[in-house]
Amino acid sequence: QVQLVESGGGLVLPGDSLRLSCVDSGRAFRAYAMAWFRQAPGKEREFVAAISGSGAITDYEDFVQGRFSISRDNNKNTVFLQMNSLKAEDTAVYYCAAGSVIGRIAQEYSFWGRGTQVTVST
Repeated sequence: QVQLVESGGGLVLPGDSLRLSCVDSGRAFRAYAMAWFRQAPGKEREFVAAISGSGAITDYEDFVQGRFSISRDNNKNTVFLQMNSLKAEDTAVYYCAAGSVIGRIAQEYSFWGRGTQVTVST
């Protein structure tokens, strides 16, 4: 059974960095594509980045290209989202998700964490 727990969120200044982590307590982590989505107040959940089970394939939404980096450590059942040059518009709850194939659509992912809050503000 996949159980995802995110951590690493917080309150930071514009231009700062954060590294989010998501740990899966299950036994088949490397079989799943993993993704990060985010949801800002009053907005729909949106795709941020995804990575294949092996880590060989990554995909990013345009607004995070060059600033965010997704990676995974299959020995530790963990996926990461390194976020640099954070902006106020990055403020949201960030969710990790696991699915059978890599994609950008939330419905493609069967398992979700509860989210971690990221706030970028002066």
